[in-house]
Amino acid sequence: MRAAPSRVGWTPSRPNRPGLPSKVLQLSMKRLIAAGSSRLAAAPELTGVRCVSDVGSLQGGQILRVSAALSCITGSPIKITKIRAGRTTPGLRPQHLSGLQLVSDLCSGSLQGASIGSTDISLTPGKIQSGNHTADTETAGSVCLLLQVALPCAVYADASSQLCLKGGTNAEMAPQIDYTVKVFKPIVEKFGVHFDCDIRMRGYYPKGGGEVMVTVNPVKELQPVIMTERGNITKIHGRAFVAGVLPFKLAKDMSAAAVRTIRKEIKELYINIQPLQEKEKACGNGNGIIIIAESSTGCVFAGSALGKKGVYADKIGIEAAEMLLRNIRHNGCVDEFLQDQLIIFMALAKGTSRIRTGAVTLHTQTAIHIAEKMTQAKFTITKCEDELSSNVTYIIECQGSGVPNPNL
Repeated sequence: MRAAPSRVGWTPSRPNRPGLPSKVLQLSMKRLIAAGSSRLAAAPELTGVRCVSDVGSLQGGQILRVSAALSCITGSPIKITKIRAGRTTPGLRPQHLSGLQLVSDLCSGSLQGASIGSTDISLTPGKIQSGNHTADTETAGSVCLLLQVALPCAVYADASSQLCLKGGTNAEMAPQIDYTVKVFKPIVEKFGVHFDCDIRMRGYYPKGGGEVMVTVNPVKELQPVIMTERGNITKIHGRAFVAGVLPFKLAKDMSAAAVRTIRKEIKELYINIQPLQEKEKACGNGNGIIIIAESSTGCVFAGSALGKKGVYADKIGIEAAEMLLRNIRHNGCVDEFLQDQLIIFMALAKGTSRIRTGAVTLHTQTAIHIAEKMTQAKFTITKCEDELSSNVTYIIECQGSGVPNPNL
């Protein structure tokens, strides 16, 4: 795909054609789940307890995070069965257990079945408590996934909360802490969610050892968000890092390879990816890269990758660059990793939210399914057919349930 020059920034070129009205697909979540997550089942409500069955889904962690957070916020007891039953190591892993225990602590709840390897858990929530809360995966399990489950809960407390989260800050199969701070944070603030994140120590696979301190301010009610105009890409920047005994040359190689890759498609913007040596505030050895693109309308996107044993540094840089390019070609307003993280806030907000995005991910489908089951929110997915859309551009619209904070 060729890049179209612009005086303000970069936007993918599209064929000139008349603007067409969006075609509303009205995809029900039953059809979405049947198409992409056929093993996720919603069990009937039993004696006031909302029941969700994972049934071997590969979205086990997502089901746990969204269900537990919404249970805490709405006060609805939940029971989740057959957790990660389709995995080679079924049941709860350390980071899942830590997240559930953190939510239970936040809401003074009663948590049953909470142990490593457990496939069935139940949570009966109490009143959400502000103050100090700590969660430690004791592994390289992601602190960012701990924040994903805890943040919505802390927003509904009666005062500010301090979350001390320990584990991996830059971990595989999870957002890097830099993504959470640079991409997730400015967008979730549009809903009225405000938090500060102090990275005290970075931790990498396999030891972990990272620590972040997050301060969350409560809110009376969440505001709906409209993000349907991407605008032009105006800025691309990032960081390529090494830590521990790894040579600084790896960081420079990742940065240079990423810049070369992006330059093939985007020629007119200055690209600033700084190579860095993490020294004092890093536990263990690790290397990786995150590249961030900002648009003229305030949209933020990212591509990232972590180093692996036996993989050349330039390949890591290229992987991150290609991920970023993929996420800005569809002319959506959020990338594939932010998409699912916003669903719970859309569901809780008072009013209608609309977010333009690329292809709807399985994580997003799962989050919508759970949110509709546990709140009064209603989601609609609309295929875009305007002159700027690609064949995988959609609008995710939500009539939010408007859950107020009863503690303020």
